[in-house]
Amino acid sequence: MLEQPSAKNNDQRSALIRDEIRKRLLKYTRKAYRILPQIDKPRILDIGCGSGIPTLELAKLGRGEVIGIDIDQPALDKFARKITETGLGKRVQALNRSMLDMDFPDESFDIIWSEGSLYVIGFERGLQEWKRLLRPRGFMVIHDEQGNVKEKMEQISNCGYELLGYFLLSQATWQAEYFAPLEKLITESKARYTDDPTVREELQQAQEELGMFKKYPERNSSGYFVIKKK
Repeated sequence: MLEQPSAKNNDQRSALIRDEIRKRLLKYTRKAYRILPQIDKPRILDIGCGSGIPTLELAKLGRGEVIGIDIDQPALDKFARKITETGLGKRVQALNRSMLDMDFPDESFDIIWSEGSLYVIGFERGLQEWKRLLRPRGFMVIHDEQGNVKEKMEQISNCGYELLGYFLLSQATWQAEYFAPLEKLITESKARYTDDPTVREELQQAQEELGMFKKYPERNSSGYFVIKKK
């Protein structure tokens, strides 16, 4: 008699759909973090943390406290399990919190981190509204659509920040390091996990993401901006 897959195995399978591919981009998270000056155990807020891949990396890099917020509860559930599995429960939290309703006290964080979430409210608005959460001379790292880089640099200065550095990820980089491997994984997973509804849902989400890339490839270049509160 074949062993029936457990709920844990199903979750591990579904996590493979995009999480393992997303880890390929952690080298850019590390590159952005290295632009920051050395900070002893910084308190970090990761806005739009999803299932926590960059968030857990930030906990390793900074060795301080990291709070990840998102409104995607299934992703947060995965993140919470990862926190337990990695033994980081004393330093890492996963909270269901909207970026439109962040009730943290002023000057709560040394670093605010945002990978792919700032577009929800817009670059300039995010710079303005999130500034109060940073401690004096705190830092913000934003990974956003490339857009008009010159305009974004002007907004950084006008909103009271200093640009420490930035770098861009081209459409070709996204294709080679994320979307091509994602497409391959989708094809393989469809053949292997046709009877798993959890994986089918993950596959559908991944397929939609891939479809948007193919439809609007010009939108898939991005930039990391590392800035300091004046």
